[in-house]
Amino acid sequence: MLSQINSPADLAALSHEDLIELSAEIRGLLIEKVSKTGGHLGPNLGVVELTVAIHRVFESPKDVIVFDTGHQSYVHKMLTGRGGAFDTLRQRGGISGYPNRRESEHDVIENSHASTALSWGDGISRGFSLQGAKDRHVVVVVGDGALTGGMSWEALNNIAPEQKRNLVIVVNDNERSYSPTIGGVATYLSTLRVTSGYEKFLDWGKEVLHKTPVVGMPIYETLHGMKKGIKDIVAPQGMFEDLGLKYLGPIDGHDIAAMERALQQAKEYGAPILVHAITEKGKGHKPAVADEAEKFHAVGVIDPESGEPLAKSGTSWTKVFAQELVEIGKTRTDIVAITAAMLGPTGLDQFQAAYPERTIDVGIAEQHAVTSAAGLAFTGLHPVVAVYSTFLNRAFDQLLLDVALHKAGVTFVLDRSGVTGDDGPSHHGIWDLALTGIVPTMHVAAPRDGARLKELLREAVSINDAPSMVRFPKGAVQEDIPAFERRDGIDVLYRGESADVLMISVGAMAAIAVEAASSAYREGVGVTVIDPRWVKPLPESLVRMAERYKSVVVLEDGIRHAGIGSAISEMFRDAGVLIPLHSIGVPLEFIEHSKRGEILSDIGITAQNISRSVVEWSSTLKEEMQLPSDENADRKQPR
Repeated sequence: MLSQINSPADLAALSHEDLIELSAEIRGLLIEKVSKTGGHLGPNLGVVELTVAIHRVFESPKDVIVFDTGHQSYVHKMLTGRGGAFDTLRQRGGISGYPNRRESEHDVIENSHASTALSWGDGISRGFSLQGAKDRHVVVVVGDGALTGGMSWEALNNIAPEQKRNLVIVVNDNERSYSPTIGGVATYLSTLRVTSGYEKFLDWGKEVLHKTPVVGMPIYETLHGMKKGIKDIVAPQGMFEDLGLKYLGPIDGHDIAAMERALQQAKEYGAPILVHAITEKGKGHKPAVADEAEKFHAVGVIDPESGEPLAKSGTSWTKVFAQELVEIGKTRTDIVAITAAMLGPTGLDQFQAAYPERTIDVGIAEQHAVTSAAGLAFTGLHPVVAVYSTFLNRAFDQLLLDVALHKAGVTFVLDRSGVTGDDGPSHHGIWDLALTGIVPTMHVAAPRDGARLKELLREAVSINDAPSMVRFPKGAVQEDIPAFERRDGIDVLYRGESADVLMISVGAMAAIAVEAASSAYREGVGVTVIDPRWVKPLPESLVRMAERYKSVVVLEDGIRHAGIGSAISEMFRDAGVLIPLHSIGVPLEFIEHSKRGEILSDIGITAQNISRSVVEWSSTLKEEMQLPSDENADRKQPR
């Protein structure tokens, strides 16, 4: 049946029975396809009927439908003509795991970071209203923990009741984000789920009245007189209504007919309105709703029946970090772990299991996490804030002015730094080195392997008067790369026989750097590879070391613009050292989803390409040095 759905308009002709059959087919297709490609399985299994109902009532793309977080949009993609493309989900040249304007007119925003859609919805609906587009609606599906983010509440505070505009907010309440949603908002929604209890309470009063009239009458009158108080306790939708939002619900989000009725009411209301839908994350797939449902929020390649991973990988960087932090916690009782709704993905679930009282999950609220960490540091504790690199972007102001300015001893551990791959442009961790490079007093470490990750993590948490950061990439940790020697904290990984090129490798780029140096040696170019371990502040001995070489190459997996190569170049200029420097890194552009290896190859970060470039640069430099003095004087200094 899904193959006959080329646009949401095709849903109109389907009967209720057809819609139930279609929902089952969509759910089966999700399990089949996402098991092969990887992706966000649990969230999408939970919004099948909800999404069908939305597309039956509203007219996309005339009506704008946005999802928060965007990983809930797979069913939306299927209903907007992309059902046949799910073999390419998150693959090179295929469809994205998030809404994407380049894919379809039905996608308006690429929102892989949570808690943004209500602000988009506020702006779009205001725009329609100001321009007299009274027949256009905006539907914001918000859930999967997105209401724990402060930006959502900033938006709700500004969606005023007196503004007659067509804005429908659908709260997809599945009690979870990655893991069970926590905090005051989650508790509030939990209370809302029992709205029907109020009517049952009054029904009980009526039964008492009929059975024992003398005693029952005052009981019922008391109950009826306490109507407002009871309703505020059992169904406190008043908070939303106080913010200017009419409230409908709770409604079974898996009942298409019930959802259609509620959404039709909301559509006709003509002012901001909230529809509260109760759904089950992972519905229809037993492994995804089991005790370990968190694992099915986002999956790799798995067995579609059992949910067990099929692709075996080595020990991950995340696991090495997780185990070492637990070990540090045994002797450092001042260590406190903080995350933003990602205990499992960042490895802090292990620390929580060992030290539950010293583990804090703030929900999807990175800004709050960082400033709260500054407060913890003020009391003498040492917080370790573990997030994906891409999510540190959201808390830069707090890092700069709440942590660094106040000399707070907070350690940031950034998972998935550099090029990450499948999740697309917003998830690459390519900005962290440039961002933290402009933070005064910041200490930044980039381990090249598991042994250095353990070592540098311990060094980082020993810094108590300034922020520190340890960053590592996604995936399996590579084999340890021992150093020939350590000079002033700098590890020498490969020593060329001639002083042609000094290659400064940042973090996990070490294996590529060593391989490139070995290849260049076979072409007659001597390359020495070093790992500074700490890339901020840079070791002063780098200047003395570089002066012995004809040129310097910096290899990093962050953006070249304002990255480590830029910082080293500035360091050399300040020291009066004029030496050719080549920076190899990520170009300043948004990079679409693809495998990490494919992307690195695209941008030239492979051992073969780097080796060839180093040989060419060395050859050019030798030719320039052999020019007559008058010609040489006219040539520009190499970069």
